[in-house]
Amino acid sequence: MVIQLRFFASLAERAGCKAESVDVQEGSDVAQLWRTLEQRHPALAEIGFRPLVACDQSYADWHRTLDGIREVAFLPPLSGG
Repeated sequence: MVIQLRFFASLAERAGCKAESVDVQEGSDVAQLWRTLEQRHPALAEIGFRPLVACDQSYADWHRTLDGIREVAFLPPLSGG
């Protein structure tokens, strides 16, 4: 199944793009997807933090199964002041 990916801020810089599509196997979760992306974009493996993730515009955890998901977004940690 094909999922649309979105990268924000420093993650887009490291991936070299703001969006792309990836084909994942049924039953895959966010953590497996991220490992695939680290292989595709090695600079993502060097970020030193675990990005926030949203599946179909709702925050999700790294064990979220991607079955039925159309879009996954990765965001750097949020900070405020």
